[in-house]
Amino acid sequence: MTVPKFTAALAKEYSDLFNRCKIAADKMTEVEEVVQRILQYQNRYASIAAQSTVPWYVIAVIHNMECGLDFTKHLHNGDSLKRRTVNVPAGRPKTGQPPFTFEVSALDALEYDKLTEWNDWSIGGICYKLEGFNGWGYRARKINSPYLWSYSNLYTSGKYVADNKWSGTAVSGQCGAAVILRRMSDQGAIDLASPPSSKLTDAATLAEVPRHLFNG
Repeated sequence: MTVPKFTAALAKEYSDLFNRCKIAADKMTEVEEVVQRILQYQNRYASIAAQSTVPWYVIAVIHNMECGLDFTKHLHNGDSLKRRTVNVPAGRPKTGQPPFTFEVSALDALEYDKLTEWNDWSIGGICYKLEGFNGWGYRARKINSPYLWSYSNLYTSGKYVADNKWSGTAVSGQCGAAVILRRMSDQGAIDLASPPSSKLTDAATLAEVPRHLFNG
């Protein structure tokens, strides 16, 4: 599918969906567990955010979607950090030698998907980049992407069970990224009304993670 342009109308669509999002009652405990694990590692995500333009909580939800919050895997796609990525995108990072640190790999993934060039971190801009990170195929199917909305009232079924292999009856078993952000926002853990707009430079945050972890 052709990548849709990020317009005011598309931003409003995402914002309206986010405002309508209600977490499924039978999934709330699982969502809470994910949020608590993310908050446990907030400083580690913040150290990566400080080297990029990407908010820490966006990095965190991508990490959950791609790696299940496992710091031994590439942020790009969940492949092992012991070698360059094998699955799409293969051969990342192109520089440095494995095994890679999570921080080095994460920065490469953010740069590869051009998240470091993005500057609209409103909820509309966040959802646009998150859906793009996973792929635009769900829009062609006229359903809300489970990558964003699984475990909420905005998604029921339909899933790509493999690359280019569609099942209309398959149901995502993973909490959507926007649903996690919804819960974090409701808890006051993040303030999506005042998103960061420039590169972070908090020296105290940087001190939380040794600098050598960013050296390939």
